[in-house]
Amino acid sequence: MFLGVSTLNVDAKGRIAIPAKHRDAFDRACASRVVVTISPKERCLWLYPENEWVELARKLSRLPNMNPKNQAIQRLMLGHASELELDGQGRILISPELRDFAGLGKRVSLVGQVHKFEIWDAESWGGVRDASLETVASADGYFSDELEGMSL
Repeated sequence: MFLGVSTLNVDAKGRIAIPAKHRDAFDRACASRVVVTISPKERCLWLYPENEWVELARKLSRLPNMNPKNQAIQRLMLGHASELELDGQGRILISPELRDFAGLGKRVSLVGQVHKFEIWDAESWGGVRDASLETVASADGYFSDELEGMSL
């Protein structure tokens, strides 16, 4: 389970070092093989353990691609997917194309989402986090229908 926020440095080659507590989880789940792709909704990257990605990629590839929305998601997520393996120091190399898409600078935020991570430029993440807090606190309603039945 991938939880929490970590702020990491991007080295001169475009690598980030995955925190040790998550390296072990990646090693157990997928022999340290991961996939990075773009988010179809926001300017961030999604980092999946390979086993989670394989399942998702199968589902995406089976969508009828004559539907323009399906085709757009397939092009974005499958077309930009980069298969990687953590090196001996637990680092992954993020391609220049993916870094450019997400606007990644020298500092990034690795944001746990249980089965995947989001990778944000650290400064952008601060704005997204603040906007999310505003959305939750808005007068239009505190929670979605799905959340109404949960105890938080």
